[in-house]
Amino acid sequence: MTQMPSDKAPSSSHFSLTEMMVAPLAGQIIGLHDSAFVIAQWAAPGAPAGPPQLIAPFHVHYADDEAWYVLEGRLAFQLDNQQVEASAGTAVFAPRGVAHTYWNASPMPARYLLIMTPTIRSLIDALHTSVGRDSDALQTIFHRYNSALVSSPF
Repeated sequence: MTQMPSDKAPSSSHFSLTEMMVAPLAGQIIGLHDSAFVIAQWAAPGAPAGPPQLIAPFHVHYADDEAWYVLEGRLAFQLDNQQVEASAGTAVFAPRGVAHTYWNASPMPARYLLIMTPTIRSLIDALHTSVGRDSDALQTIFHRYNSALVSSPF
């Protein structure tokens, strides 16, 4: 492994250790709003019998990729017109332009990593803090982040 010359090495002195390390990650996010990517570890409770209880509405990002890594349990994904179930140890990638949603496919809880861009993180933050929950208000928020809600296959 080659080492960067000391005069070319990036300085991290302007970042606090709490911005560069989170332990435990459970339920938190690591990454800056201007980082190339952000990682969150989230959990989804077990799902009751019946139709899927979507963790996110069916949507598309026009300029951002998104990925998941299942740590425990199972998640199901709708990626455009394809449906897949992912068990622990499986990674799922939704490239920009692919409409997607996901849900816990099991009565058992699931834990997963969500790898996203800062734009998607900002979208999620805006959704979690919004007061308006009707489809027009949600669509406005999605559009602000170069994304859109699309007709659900469910």
